Amino acid sequence: MAWFSRLRNLVRSDRLSDEIQREMDFHIAERVDDLVSRGVRSEIAQRDARRRFGNYGGQKERARERNIFVAIDTFIADLRYAVRALKSAPAFALVAVLSLGLGIGANTAIFTLLDAVLLRSLPVSHPEELVAMKLNKDNPTFTNPLWETIRDRQDVFAQIAAYSSRTLNLADKGEVKNETASWVSGGYFAMLGVQPVAGRLITNADDHRGCPPIVVVSEQFWRGKLGARADVVGSKISIETHPFTIVGVSDGRFFGVEVGKRINLFAPICADPIVRGSDSRLLDRSTWWLSILARPKPGLTKEQVDARLATLAPGIMATTMPADWPTTAIERYRKASLSVQPAAGGLSQLRTQYKLALRVLMAVVGVVLLIACANVANLLLARATAREREMAVRLAIGAGRGRLIRQLLTESVLLSSHGAVLGVLFASWGTRILVSMLSTRSGAVTIDLSVDTRMLAFTIVVAVGSGLLFGLVPAWRAGRVDPHTAMKAHARGFAGGPARLRMGKALVVAQVALSLVLVGGAGLLLGSWRRLATTDPGFRAEGVVLANVSTRNATVADSSRAGVYRDVLRHLRGMPGVVAASASDITPVGNSTWNNIIKIDGFSPKSEDDAVVWFNEVSDGYFTTLGAAFIAGRDFGATENPTSPKVAVVSEALARHFFAGNVNAAIGRQFAIQQGPSYGAPVTVIGVIKDMKYESLRDSVPPIAFLSQSQNAKLAREMNFEVRVLGNSAAAIPSIRATLLQVNPNFTLQLNTLEHQIDESLTLQRTLAALSGFFGGLALLLATIGLYGIMAYGIARRRNEIGVRIALGAARGRVVRMVLGEVGRLVTLGVVIGIALALAATRIVKSFLYGVAPNDPLTLALAALSLLAVGFAAAALPATRAARLDPVEALRED
Repeated sequence: MAWFSRLRNLVRSDRLSDEIQREMDFHIAERVDDLVSRGVRSEIAQRDARRRFGNYGGQKERARERNIFVAIDTFIADLRYAVRALKSAPAFALVAVLSLGLGIGANTAIFTLLDAVLLRSLPVSHPEELVAMKLNKDNPTFTNPLWETIRDRQDVFAQIAAYSSRTLNLADKGEVKNETASWVSGGYFAMLGVQPVAGRLITNADDHRGCPPIVVVSEQFWRGKLGARADVVGSKISIETHPFTIVGVSDGRFFGVEVGKRINLFAPICADPIVRGSDSRLLDRSTWWLSILARPKPGLTKEQVDARLATLAPGIMATTMPADWPTTAIERYRKASLSVQPAAGGLSQLRTQYKLALRVLMAVVGVVLLIACANVANLLLARATAREREMAVRLAIGAGRGRLIRQLLTESVLLSSHGAVLGVLFASWGTRILVSMLSTRSGAVTIDLSVDTRMLAFTIVVAVGSGLLFGLVPAWRAGRVDPHTAMKAHARGFAGGPARLRMGKALVVAQVALSLVLVGGAGLLLGSWRRLATTDPGFRAEGVVLANVSTRNATVADSSRAGVYRDVLRHLRGMPGVVAASASDITPVGNSTWNNIIKIDGFSPKSEDDAVVWFNEVSDGYFTTLGAAFIAGRDFGATENPTSPKVAVVSEALARHFFAGNVNAAIGRQFAIQQGPSYGAPVTVIGVIKDMKYESLRDSVPPIAFLSQSQNAKLAREMNFEVRVLGNSAAAIPSIRATLLQVNPNFTLQLNTLEHQIDESLTLQRTLAALSGFFGGLALLLATIGLYGIMAYGIARRRNEIGVRIALGAARGRVVRMVLGEVGRLVTLGVVIGIALALAATRIVKSFLYGVAPNDPLTLALAALSLLAVGFAAAALPATRAARLDPVEALRED
């Protein structure tokens, strides 16, 4: 019979049975008629026809099997039976599905994020062909002269392009309106195979020095910010107060080449001078700001490309040599190598930052799923007590043990499938929360979280795998039931009961051990985050408002800039409620750095890095505004000006390192800062302050030198101001904004609080702490359910024994102690195993810890005590019920 006929018969099984019945009856009737025509009596003919036909039921079953797909039909029947079985135990089904839903949902959520950040390819043409260029195998950025030289001299790439992602301000004045943008080379869109929705994209014809200000906008920006205007092509938008002409709209599926960041504006690299003026980076050989992607020529392997680049590198580096670098740095530059690495997923700072964290979280949710599976396996073992006679009857009437195991595994997979559906809903909600946790005000994370085949395939595999994992042991044990024993009128259970109880206890021990690993890890990450959040940065962040002021749009001459900044400080310091105000190049814990090599008479560095110092240029009052304490010397004052001898305030770490540990000896000493191949004018130390954090709270305190801003005759176009206020710093932002615009209404402003800036720097640690705490709590909840289930099951099986004990005079308190003692043994064994596992596993999170050792005994002890408390709490209700058992009723039970 054709396969489609057999498949069709699956959905018309009743009709098929009727057809088979009629056909069989027809053949018997034909035989009866033949015998009757030969003179055989009708009754005898009927018996003979049926005898010759054979086993009526067997023939009917064989005919049916030939007309359908038996395996599918059997599975459908098993599925229907499984649905009825779960409907008969709704409480069990609800607990199991919720446990699995949380476990599978957590895995799906983290996998979705991991897939989007680490695994998924860019939505461009043939992403598998893309490679990213690297300098010295670890530096992904290049100067523009270096990029142009590589572009013009290379002969191994069919297509090559450069880009640099930044934020650009669309406001003419006042509060900034930053938008994600990329400077791109002319071949960028052609190399990626991106098509326009309207107009055209940037091409090589647009990529030349002195190019006009043009921009391509994304479809999302066009629809969201420009109202999907039909006349968008040819219209203008303001970028850093300069008019740029929109020449096209890019395909909405294309978000750029950096995962986690959606680019909405694309402008040619050659337009950089239009925005930055004299600060343009096109000719700068020391500003590393461009990344390079390429497609090798067909047939070339990575090894062949690297070999050719190694040949080209010396000439390229010699042509782009910086002129003002120290001799040692120039030698390193001359010897630099060029290479490529696969870049199907593009380049991403988010990927670099969260790669290890996502892998750790994937392992954590895997453990959560194992705990959930052990939990459901225990529930299935306990439920098997109520179904043992059902299994015995099915075995007694001829069901094979394999058939029985298959039926029970179908129930398990059905449970996990329902859990998977719930898990997908949980994951769709959880991933959005995760992305919001990773986003900050200064950098929103944008990730494609749409459901795709890979996520669905992962969920299906996890659902089926977990169903088989937690269902196999209970199904196998149920298949070993002894029908004779189970069918006895007074049988408590089948012979495997005690073995099943031991299996349940083993699963509980495993749950406790795995839970301790998660709870211990959560304790370490929470403790680390708490220490980071409460660490002393060397200054007081509360009450400080940060204001970034740009004069690019205010037409302030270079020579007048210092006076404008002094005027800003005067107005800020005169505001009501302002305690102090200052200006600086770099704000604390702002992820900005400036370092250089210094030379001090009498100090011999062990290496070049041994003489590296971090710098900041600040106004007078900076240390007062931040609440930094002086150890020796004085602050900058009115005597410092561009013509006076250079002075500096240094940190305690610098004084200890360069002056043999004698902090006071630093006052009056001088150092020189490296400037190209030589050193600049001597700088005299006038003060020493307590150590302050610089770039990050996690980093150790570096040696810092603070230079006087009033001694710099040419200040930058942007300046950071710190304002200490009375009361709530966030509430003071509107009045500070108004004051700054009063000084010059064309200022471009960006305001924040120092507390918020520090809080954003802890995003990774805070996210890990929150997630680990959630999954640790989930593990405790599942362990509680597992402990409660196995104790309730054990007491149910021992009702007769407990009844006898109470009847013979056992105190009810002793019964409670007996139950709690058993729980104590199980949990203690699990804790011992869990501590051993935790000592090995927690080293994985070592790189995320601050001020906490991976094997911190206090954290592990608290985790162990938590599990003991949870264990006794879970056993309290079964123990109480056992103590209240009526011995007469217990002894009367079958």
